[in-house]
Amino acid sequence: MPRHLKRGMDAGAIKAADAKVRETVETILADIETRKDAAVKDFSKKFDNWAPANFRLSETEIERAIGQVPKRDLEDIKFAQSQVRNFAQKQKDSMRDVEVETIPGVVLGHRHIPVNSIGCYVPGGRYPMVASAHMSIVTARVAGVKRIAACAPPHKGGPHPAIVAAMHFGGADEIYVLGGVQAVAAMALGTDTIQPVDMIVGPGNAYVAEAKRQLFGRVGIDLLAGPTETLIIADESVDGEICATDLLGQAEHGPTSPAVLLTNSEKLARDTMAQVERLLTILPTADAAAQAWKDYGEVIVCDSYDEMVAEADRIASEHVQVMTRDPDFFLNNMTNYGALFLGPRTNVAYGDKVIGTNHTLPTKKNARFTGGLWVGKFLKTCTYQRVLTDEASTLIGEYCSRLCILEGFSGHAEQANIRVRRYGGRNIAYAQAAE
Repeated sequence: MPRHLKRGMDAGAIKAADAKVRETVETILADIETRKDAAVKDFSKKFDNWAPANFRLSETEIERAIGQVPKRDLEDIKFAQSQVRNFAQKQKDSMRDVEVETIPGVVLGHRHIPVNSIGCYVPGGRYPMVASAHMSIVTARVAGVKRIAACAPPHKGGPHPAIVAAMHFGGADEIYVLGGVQAVAAMALGTDTIQPVDMIVGPGNAYVAEAKRQLFGRVGIDLLAGPTETLIIADESVDGEICATDLLGQAEHGPTSPAVLLTNSEKLARDTMAQVERLLTILPTADAAAQAWKDYGEVIVCDSYDEMVAEADRIASEHVQVMTRDPDFFLNNMTNYGALFLGPRTNVAYGDKVIGTNHTLPTKKNARFTGGLWVGKFLKTCTYQRVLTDEASTLIGEYCSRLCILEGFSGHAEQANIRVRRYGGRNIAYAQAAE
């Protein structure tokens, strides 16, 4: 049976915090829907101390921002984007349009059609998340999205040059210096100066994730990607230092980021906990990481690999790093995770920044029913049908008529009957079908 050597915050306290976030977001969305640009400017001034005449960057402003980015940084951004682009293209290549003649004269098919317009949110509060621009904008461009708007909050009183560069080279059509709920709302609902989009994508803090949740249905969303979660699955084939490093490497995202160690070795568990305390004395981002570890950190000891799989599926973490003698056991048996990082040579930071897989992933146990952002999220799989012969229309029509009457849909039945009469020479009247 799994044993907790360390537990995180009480579930009741987390629920109360979530309720407060929900109420705040409702208020902001309602105000922006009513007052549009004026409300967006007010909230941007309140939360980011940023209220320019125009939130959208001009071509000159984009060029000026890119000019501030060192050459090496630009090269690194382009390298990362090439990895993301290449993998997204391979994913798209795996998706095929389908057309098949299921019975003589009946042709069914589907096409993958890109969403027409999207809004990409790139977080930039505590850290400027340059990589999030690659994950959403580059992937959408590979999918064939026609219009891509992108928002990121101001950084130190203006646009963050590296984020602007990443947005531009990724393929954004519109770049806005605008953050938080107000950015998501402006893109989703539209304002006096921002045209609404069909879909909102990208990670963010709890408020951004809640805004996407509340807006879903009016626009599409990729998934609910809130504060970063990480789960380390390890045995004694690795040591406490590497486990602690990988836990704190994700906990530094912010004070509400869960970091969990799952192991079948109590010795490794205790060594890791000791190493966490040591690293927190020297980690530059220890303020956020320490709070996350205190409130959301967990250490769980299991008896076997099978028990570890069951516990990992229960947790359904966003990121799962597997550092065991047999990582493929978890690849072949786990079902609930955002992304797997197999073996000690890889880690979540590789996936976050550069390796090519997408870092926008499900949180809060949503991995039970969805995967992360990928090129397919921007494609609508839409079906079509053709009936080529009189005989086929008659055959399908007779079945359809009877099945419609079975459900009480007389009008549906008549849609079938008129075709049976015209194409089959069969005199099926409404009254006869009703019998």
